[in-house]
Amino acid sequence: MPNRTGLAILAALATLLASCAASGGGPGAAEPALAQAEEATPEPDALVPRTAPPAPDCVSGWVTPPRSDPLVLEALGIVRRHMAVKGELSLQDLRYFEGPEAPPSDKGYILTIRRWYVKGHLKKDPSLRGRWLVESREFGSGVAAVAPYDTTGFASPDWRGFQWSPALEPKAYEGLPGEWQGAAYDFVNGGAGLDFPGLPGEVRGCLTGT
Repeated sequence: MPNRTGLAILAALATLLASCAASGGGPGAAEPALAQAEEATPEPDALVPRTAPPAPDCVSGWVTPPRSDPLVLEALGIVRRHMAVKGELSLQDLRYFEGPEAPPSDKGYILTIRRWYVKGHLKKDPSLRGRWLVESREFGSGVAAVAPYDTTGFASPDWRGFQWSPALEPKAYEGLPGEWQGAAYDFVNGGAGLDFPGLPGEVRGCLTGT
């Protein structure tokens, strides 16, 4: 049986442990910090599979497939490759739609262009975020235009395209993710020597409500 001195020591230890627990110190001190870190992690994908019927300004309609659908994986792969980044993208929105080339063409291999609207950010670096318009043709695919994350719809001057030029160094633009090489132009209305809009009227409405 402990003597009085031993009991006093045990009582002091109990008081010290209780004080540590109340103030967040002691062996469990890392747990609140860990919880805070978990709360600060990027939000999960917000994709909700849905569809929109054809309309005059969205000739084939649009679809938001499930996150695991090959159409989604293809779009994300193109964005990551174009941006030269590694890691997963957290998606807030994605639409897939098809329509004619801009400017119009009668060449069979570009009569129908596959397009995606993508909004999201890099999971490991939420500061790399944006809205991307991805296009795929028989002879290649890539990011056709980009807009700041906090913009909406398909409006000028939010969306910018870049005419690639080896004479220009990659450059960062305010509000846009990464760096872009080429002459920037207004993708909505045309510019930088292009006198036609980046999206034809037949599909501009596919971005309504984004």
